[in-house]
Order: sequence, then C-alpha cells, then structure tokens
Amino acid sequence: MHKLILLFLISLCTFKVSAQSQWEVDMVRNINPSNPDNQFWKGLSASAEPIAVALPLGMFATSLINHNKQLQKQSFEVLGSLVIATATTQLLKRIVQRPRPYQTYADIYPDKIDNGYAFPSGHTTTAFSTATSLTIITKKWYVAVPAFAWATGVAYSRMYLGQHYPSDVFMGALVGTASGFASHWLMKKILPAKKEPIKQIP
Repeated sequence: MHKLILLFLISLCTFKVSAQSQWEVDMVRNINPSNPDNQFWKGLSASAEPIAVALPLGMFATSLINHNKQLQKQSFEVLGSLVIATATTQLLKRIVQRPRPYQTYADIYPDKIDNGYAFPSGHTTTAFSTATSLTIITKKWYVAVPAFAWATGVAYSRMYLGQHYPSDVFMGALVGTASGFASHWLMKKILPAKKEPIKQIP
C-alpha cells in the first residue's frame, strides 16, 4: 500500500501541464457566466477551507471533553489528510505554474482576481481530502454521499467562478482522495489499534 502511495505522489510531482486542451477552455466558457456573482456558488466555494479546518479541531475538542481516544485519533487522521493534501497541492502549483483561465482568456470572468497558480485546485483538494477522511473513518454511506456531493459542488464552483480548468479540479479531487487514504495508512502505522486481550474460558 505504501509503495503505491509513494509511486502515486512521485507521479504527481513529475506531472507537467504545459497547455490546456480546447475542450477544457470550451467547458469553462460554457459553465462560467459573464457575471459570476452567484452567492450560492461563491458560498459553496468559500466553505471548503473553514469546514476542512473546523472539522478536525471540533473532533479533537470533543474527544478531550468526552475522553474519547478513538475520536482523538480520528481527528489526527482528518488533520493529517488536510496537511498532506495542502503540501502536495502547493508543491504541484510551484512545479506546474499554470495560469488561471481568466489570465489567458479575456472571455472567462472570475469572481475575484487570484494571482496564485491554477493546477491543481486547492479548494477541490481540500474538499475531497475532508470527504475521503470522513468516509474512511465513519464507513457510513449516509456520511459519504453528502460529503462527496459537497466536495463535487466545490469542484464545480471553481469552474463556475472562472478560477480553474476541468483538469485542475480533477487533479485536485485525485490529490485530496489520495491524501485521505495516505493519512489513514500513516495513522495505522503510527498509532496502531490496540488488540483486545483474549478472554480465558474458565
């Protein structure tokens, strides 16, 4: 498992986007309105980072109040996923240095000017990192479905707001998902589950 994760991360770090395909530009043009001042999509986009940070902090605080070691471990796992996702995203942005769509095409309109690089989408990475970690630790479909629906909405909003190409959000989803699994694997190695003592039959 760890070899696959390492190979995946190395592949990400060596991936280079020199130009975007025409279909990507056309897709953003079709999604992005001339005045992307839609409060729903702007709010959904803005929700990624606060939720991703508040969730593990809230879990940790609750674990301390309730003396719940398992929840504390899970909070570390969610936070670890966010750290891995953020570090990988920033590394890739610096390697690829892809301009944002509106910096190249005058007919793509942003909700705001952001001078950061486009590839991959940090908001999407953050959202999928959180959704993946939640799904792994809860193993509940009724948690996974809304979590990934929210993450997908964040990804769509980044194109609607003119900030990213489809491949930016696709790679963001990939990095976020991989980060969730990487953090889960690391937590099992660092803080393995305690084995229950075998009860002797009298």
